[in-house]
Amino acid sequence: MKNLILLLTVLTFLFSCKSNPKEEYDICIYGGTSAGVIAAYSAKMLDKKVLLIEPQSRLGGLTSGGLGFTDIGNKQVVTGLSKDFYRRLGAYYGKLEQWIFEPKVADSLFNDYIKRADVKVLYKYRITDVQLANGYIKNITLESSDGTKLGKSIAAKVFIDCTYEGDLMAKAGVSYIIGREDNKQYGETYNGVQLMKGHQFPDGVDPYKIKGDSTSGLLWGISPAALSSDGTGDKLVQANKRKLNHYFIWSRMPNNKTDINNRGGFSTDMIGMNHNYPEASYEERAEIIKAHKDYTQGLLYFYKTDPRVPQELRDEIQAWGYPKDEYTEDNHWSPQLYIRESRRMTGDYVMTQAHCEGRETVTDGIGMAAYTMDSHNCQRLLVKKDGKYIVKNEGNVEIGGGLPYPISYRSIIPKEEECKNLLVPVCLSASHIAYGSIRMEPVFMVLAQSAAIAAAEAINTGSVQTVDIKKVQALLHENPLLDDSFSEILIDDSELDLSINNDWEVIKKQGGYGPTFLKSKVRNGSPVRFSPHMEHEGKYKVYTYYHMRKDISPAITYSISNGIDSWTRVIHKDSVRIEGQTTGEWIELGTYNFQKSSMPYIEISTGDTSGAVIADAVLFIPVK
Repeated sequence: MKNLILLLTVLTFLFSCKSNPKEEYDICIYGGTSAGVIAAYSAKMLDKKVLLIEPQSRLGGLTSGGLGFTDIGNKQVVTGLSKDFYRRLGAYYGKLEQWIFEPKVADSLFNDYIKRADVKVLYKYRITDVQLANGYIKNITLESSDGTKLGKSIAAKVFIDCTYEGDLMAKAGVSYIIGREDNKQYGETYNGVQLMKGHQFPDGVDPYKIKGDSTSGLLWGISPAALSSDGTGDKLVQANKRKLNHYFIWSRMPNNKTDINNRGGFSTDMIGMNHNYPEASYEERAEIIKAHKDYTQGLLYFYKTDPRVPQELRDEIQAWGYPKDEYTEDNHWSPQLYIRESRRMTGDYVMTQAHCEGRETVTDGIGMAAYTMDSHNCQRLLVKKDGKYIVKNEGNVEIGGGLPYPISYRSIIPKEEECKNLLVPVCLSASHIAYGSIRMEPVFMVLAQSAAIAAAEAINTGSVQTVDIKKVQALLHENPLLDDSFSEILIDDSELDLSINNDWEVIKKQGGYGPTFLKSKVRNGSPVRFSPHMEHEGKYKVYTYYHMRKDISPAITYSISNGIDSWTRVIHKDSVRIEGQTTGEWIELGTYNFQKSSMPYIEISTGDTSGAVIADAVLFIPVK
């Protein structure tokens, strides 16, 4: 009997080890989003033992999931490996950079990052528990996402949560918020309840199943909740969606594909149906995702087939279909729900509207943002006007005009008393409205690279809170691709000394590269000169940032000198094609050989032009 008990004990122990083997790493990244891939690649390039965990089977998150018309704001904020990603897209499409792309191309590039760095990826595993000791995550427990494999236990010195939901952060007991803060909390004006005009119903739309009869009940999708006063905080999150005209925003992508976005009062946003998503179980989330898929497919089918839809619109929709070469494993439909916002960490430092507007700034920046303060609608409800109830959407905010601003390192780390070895570059510490400006995929990738560098440093210092941020900033500047390659040379107009040149006006507004650009004041004025310091001699491709404006000169003359020889290049307005959200594009001026001891420069002349001459940034890229 004793031998039988002993045998059973041994078998039980062996099975438990097999079902929950413990693996140990330097850095563990949870979430194979675009940020997760870049974080994992960065950590591996820093010679760390790395594990990337992706709960599903596809890498890249939204970037490979259909969000192919990139939200940027200002290209200056896209640096390091994030910029490298868009350069690699450019190489695929035959340009320097590409911001509009196909999902399958993004997917292949993310997998290439993993392959080149030899990153270990654990697919189809999701977190169920976190074990902490003395403020440190010791290990996390995983289960098979599809129930086909045994569970795992993962130990690491530092963890990075790159999910859109912040699941690792939440399981670790780190403070977070869901929904919108009251305006009073951080002295904001665009947070909380906002009843604005964007993506709105016109006045007079009746909310009832039988027009004018409140006893018939509300139409689908309309909440009976009362409208709170402007700026009031709540627990509502902005609408998610499945990524012609007056009903959809059609953002054209290469090869006759499109990134469809919400437009108007009733479109692809399934308003109010995702409020439970952040805290939902995995099974409940799957139901919410399916509901969004059914809604979007049903909406498209309705527009394609229903006789109540104008024939012209039906004919236009009929010309479209699912992409036959995309998402082949998911019946050509993206498996990625567009999670605009879920949990947001509450750290020691919170990014707010004041940062977006440039009224507050930080010195520990590890990335920048520049997008509009943007929120989609959060609820559809009744509003009383002229004695009658009508339907209105609430929550849409689109406030632009901000210039690039730094994002604090302290906003991606928890409070020290809560966790000492976790970084959160996606569900970072920001108010609802500030998060709406920060939450762009290129920015997430920048923050993820910074998080990986900080994680590597934290292994030495003992915690993410004791990292010397200046070391992180220095590495980002000196070795942006983490491969010890020669850095490109970028000179922005904001770096020039114009004290003795009064023929140019400094314009501080959106549209250019960085916070400013220069505009000529007079004809035949003094040229503006950009002079690079060449630390490495050799061939460089030279570019100028061309800022398209209605009043721009039909032709702008550039003089290029390597200190020995000189060349002239004229850029004609009609030859420039601007794609994407920004109004500027890098235009190549040619390839030239530069010596270390020479005095090279690029000059932009006003000449006898009939329009405005714009001088912005210039770029020198070493030819490999």
